[in-house]
Amino acid sequence: MERKNIIIIGAAGRDFHNFNTYYRDNEAYKVVAFTAAQIPDIDGRKYPSELAGKLYPEGIPIYSQDQLPGLIKDLQVDECVFAYSDIRYEDVMGIGAIVNAAGANFTLLGPNSTMLESKKPVISVCAVRTGTGKSQTSRKIIETLLEHDLKVIAVRHPMPYGDLNAQRVQRFATVEDLKQHNCTIEEMEEYEPHVERGNIVYAGVDYAAILEAAENDPDGCDVILWDGGNNDFSFYEPDLAVTVLDPHRPGHELKYYPGEVCLRTTDVAIINKVDSATEEAIQIVENNIRFASPNSTIIKAESTITVDHPERIVGKRVLVVEDGPTLTHGEMKLGAGTVAAERLGAKETIDPRPFAVGTLVETLNKYQHIGNVLPAMGYGEQQLKDLEESINKSDCDAVIIGTPIDLTRVISINKPCTRVHYDLDEIGEPNLSDILKGFIQEHKLV
Repeated sequence: MERKNIIIIGAAGRDFHNFNTYYRDNEAYKVVAFTAAQIPDIDGRKYPSELAGKLYPEGIPIYSQDQLPGLIKDLQVDECVFAYSDIRYEDVMGIGAIVNAAGANFTLLGPNSTMLESKKPVISVCAVRTGTGKSQTSRKIIETLLEHDLKVIAVRHPMPYGDLNAQRVQRFATVEDLKQHNCTIEEMEEYEPHVERGNIVYAGVDYAAILEAAENDPDGCDVILWDGGNNDFSFYEPDLAVTVLDPHRPGHELKYYPGEVCLRTTDVAIINKVDSATEEAIQIVENNIRFASPNSTIIKAESTITVDHPERIVGKRVLVVEDGPTLTHGEMKLGAGTVAAERLGAKETIDPRPFAVGTLVETLNKYQHIGNVLPAMGYGEQQLKDLEESINKSDCDAVIIGTPIDLTRVISINKPCTRVHYDLDEIGEPNLSDILKGFIQEHKLV
C-alpha cells in the first residue's frame, strides 16, 4: 500500500506529540514535514531521527508555516494535520482553506487518537485560553493533595525550543535544573513556581517516555497532574478534568481552538479572576459553561495578588513587565502587574514602546493590542538581551515584574524592582478541596 504523505502544522508541542503517538510507527503514512508558527526560530531545524523512529532515518525537516502552499505541491502532500493551540476558529479554517486550495485534506486529531493512558490516577488542568490561571490552579491542586500526604508529579505541556534529543525527557526538581537544561523564560515561568515549592516537574518531547519516567519517579508518585499549555487538551487521559476560564475575555471559551474541547470535556470549570472582572463578563462565561458543559461543576475563584515591595509602586512611575505569551497570542492587554499598579496607586504606567529595542520592537509592532506593558519575551539569548536593554533604557522609577519568575535571576535590571505573585482562592462552595476529597476516595488513595 502506498503511504500517504503528511505535513503536520504545529508550533513545537502538540505537533511532535501527535507524530509520536499516531504517525511515528504507522506505515500507512509518511510525514514529509512539520511547519512551525507562534514561536520564533523553530523552523529551519529537523525533528531528529533518534526521536522520529525507524521509518525516518534522515529525520523530518521543519519549515515555516508561510511555506505551506508550496510544500504541499512540491512534496505531493495528501493531508495536512493541524496541531497547535490557542488560535481563533476563523484562523484555523483560514489555514484549512490554504491547505484545501493547494489540493490536500485538512485534519484535526482528537483525544482518542492522541491521549495516553496512565497507570496512576491523572488530574488534568487545562484552559480555554492561555493566561487564564492554569499554573496557579495546578499549584493549588498539588498543595491540597500534599496535605493528604500524596506524592504528586506534575507533567507540563511541551516547550522544546532547544536540542530536541536532549529534551526528550526532562526532570526538574530544583532551580539549578532549569539552568542545566538551558530553559527559556517561557519554560522557567512554568517550571520555577513548581520547583520553588518542592514539586517535581517533567516535560520534554516524548510524552510516552515522560509518563513512564514520572510514574516511576525515584521520589515516588501517587498522582499525575497534567499542567496544560495554551488552551490545548491533555496528552494524558484524565480521571478528573479541570478547565480554567477567564472573564477578562468573555466569549473566547466558544471561539478558540481547542479551548472549547477542554470546556466540553471538563468535570470542573473554574471561572478565575472574578475579583477583577465585571459581573456582566462573569455571567457570560457562566452561561457559556452551562451551554457547552452542563454537567460540569462550576467554581468561582479570585486571582489573589501579593506584592513584595508595595512602597516601590505607590505614587511612582512604573514599567510593568508581564508574561509574554499571555500578551502576544493570548491577546491580553494587561496582566497581574498592571492590576497591582492600579490597586496600589502608581502615578503612571509608562508606555514601553519608546524604549523597546530589537526583537521587542517587532513584538510590539506585531501585537498592536498590547497596552502599556512590556512582554517578557525570552525564547533565546538575543531576546533576553533585548528585554534587558529595553527595561534598563526605560524612563521610570521602578519595574513591576508580573511574570511567574524572578527576572532579576536571568537579566540585570538597573532600577528598583518589585515582584507580583498570584494565587487561586475559591469563593464559597463547591471548592477544589471538596472535589479532591472525592477524587482521593474514588481512587482509594488514602
